[in-house]
Parts: sequence; C-alpha cells; structure tokens
Amino acid sequence: MARARRSASGFLRDFQEFALKGSVVDLAIAVIIGTAFSRVITAFVEDVIMPLINPLISVTGKDWRTITIGPGIAIGQFLGAILDFLIIAFILFVAIRALQKFKRQEDVPIQSPLSDPKLAAQERLTGALDRLNQTLESRNNQVL
Repeated sequence: MARARRSASGFLRDFQEFALKGSVVDLAIAVIIGTAFSRVITAFVEDVIMPLINPLISVTGKDWRTITIGPGIAIGQFLGAILDFLIIAFILFVAIRALQKFKRQEDVPIQSPLSDPKLAAQERLTGALDRLNQTLESRNNQVL
C-alpha cells in the first residue's frame, strides 16, 4: 500500500514537472488564444463579410451557411469554414513575415568603423608584422 502511494506521488510529481515545463504551458496558451482568434474570425466572416456577399450567392432567400446539396451535404458550412481558414492563414502569414523581417534586422551585425580600405589593409599588415615579430623573438630565445 505504501509502495502504491509512492508510485502515485512519483507519477503526480512527474506529471507536474511535465505540465509546468515552459513549452507545454506556451502550447496551452497558444491553443487558447488560437481558439479565441478563430471565434473572432468566424464572427467577422458571418457578421461582416458574408452579409455583403450573401445577396450574390443566396439561393431562394436562404442564408449562405444553410445551403445544402442533396440530402445533408452542407456546402454552405464547408465554404464558410474555408473562408475562415483563408483569413486566419493570411493573417498568420502577414504576422510571421513581419516577425522574420524584424528578426533579420536584429541579426545584421554591426560593422566595424574601418570603412577605408587603406586603413583596413594597414591594420592587417600591422597584425601580420606583430605575429612575425613574436615568432622571430621566440625562435631567438630558443637558440640562446
């Protein structure tokens, strides 16, 4: 019995560590925000866009979401879901593209102020001469 309690508490401890990891919590937040965003887009499509388009596609005065083909094929609901998806995909595309541009701007390294090619060549030459001088001095010390 005590062994079962220890294994149960170990399972709960492992589950707590898993559930409180940053990636799992971030995923849960993303799902909740995504669900709320989906509801906003659905309301936007149903209440703003489709009343403008509905007169063009309405069949016998019915609402566009109630259009069916044959027995029970709800084509109106399917088309509404496709429109919702396209709007969400477009908004995500724009957001991701903006984030990538912002990230690229951060990744650009700051160049050194050596814009003059003569000055840069002098710096390289001076560095090479310093290394050569150190090498010659170390060889002279070994010979003596």
